[in-house]
Amino acid sequence: MNKPRWTPLGPWRYVLPLLGVLALCAAASLLTRADEKNSSAPALLAQADEVFRQMSEMTGLPIKAPLHKQVFSRPEVEKYLTENIHTEATPAEIHAQEALLRALGLVSRDFDLEKFLIKFYTEQAAGFYDPKRKTMFIADWVPEDTQGMVLSHELTHALQDQSWDLEEYLHAVRDNDDGTAARQAVVEGYATAAMLQQMTGPVDLGQLPSLTPLMELVIQQQFEEYPTFSGAPYFFRMQALFPYVQGLGFVQAGLQQGGWKSLNAMFDDPPVATKQIFEPQTYFARSLPPALNLTRPAVLEGVSGLRFLTENVMGELGYYSLLGQLISEDEAKTTGEAWVADRYLLYEYSGTRDYALVARTRWTSPETALAFFRDYHTMLAHKYPELVTDQRSTTDVFIGRAANGATALLRKGNECVWAEGVPTAKANAMLDWLRAL
Repeated sequence: MNKPRWTPLGPWRYVLPLLGVLALCAAASLLTRADEKNSSAPALLAQADEVFRQMSEMTGLPIKAPLHKQVFSRPEVEKYLTENIHTEATPAEIHAQEALLRALGLVSRDFDLEKFLIKFYTEQAAGFYDPKRKTMFIADWVPEDTQGMVLSHELTHALQDQSWDLEEYLHAVRDNDDGTAARQAVVEGYATAAMLQQMTGPVDLGQLPSLTPLMELVIQQQFEEYPTFSGAPYFFRMQALFPYVQGLGFVQAGLQQGGWKSLNAMFDDPPVATKQIFEPQTYFARSLPPALNLTRPAVLEGVSGLRFLTENVMGELGYYSLLGQLISEDEAKTTGEAWVADRYLLYEYSGTRDYALVARTRWTSPETALAFFRDYHTMLAHKYPELVTDQRSTTDVFIGRAANGATALLRKGNECVWAEGVPTAKANAMLDWLRAL
């Protein structure tokens, strides 16, 4: 299966190594470990060809070219992952995404994103299809009963790639991490559904009750044995599993529209936001989330030692994950689903690990915007224990001061806007700028 990307934190947004057992094997409750070789290379290669043919017949996706395949060993996984990081993401991109994690208060100031991700994915590797190399990499240590499930998922990616070019499909909206996450959910949800269809035979997945709750439950139970995964912050776990769990629910809704052939539309006319994955009816109704404008504030231009790092969209997935880790999963399910649109800007103070973050969000109503305002106020208090409240603060305006600078958080109708880490001398000017949005 495709290696989950950390949306909206995109050091992996251009990377598509497909790492095996994760959600698909967990869903089948057959997740096992084995370090010895379980099959010979010729047998594995022959099995791959047969599964490739079967998945083509089942999904209706044509085989347009011979399958390139290679058997690899466990020690080769970490080398492959490290090479992919440095090929697909520049050091500046990795640094910017690591900085965003720190600025949001999701990780410690000394957190190393690259090392964490390599460890995280090496722990779970069991085979992958790489669309850049057009090659299926088959793990030689996976038990025979699990190998068939891994191959059915991964070789569905090979078929997708031959019909739509996965590199092009997933990289089409590089300036929108939320849109890329939605496309990833199509790719992974489709392959997960195909794996389940292969297992269940003639059962019509589109006629079954939603498989998402069962998938979530089984995954949580199965991954208790994986220390890096189970010990990772909620934000990372949610981001990693979203393409498979919510993606499966999205594709299952698509199957109800007309079977496997109807899913082609998800590639020809992709969803544009993770909200459409969480709520498939919005995709089929062609309900598009609005785009929010957020220009770089002139008040931060020319500040000594402050440099602009990145800007993007967090999306419903990003705010769901943020609320789930820093407030509660229950709050993520209520306030998170009220997301409508957002945009953020991130700056860094040179030579430090301090940041200035500016953001604009829109919610379904003034009430849900106020709920988020209160949640984010709570996050600020946890992030900055020394935070001092300004007497100008009200029920929907918070003004404060912390060690890294001034903070202003405003609720305006159905929007919340804020800036944190602002130089104290610029605090009033930034407050006026936020009010004018």
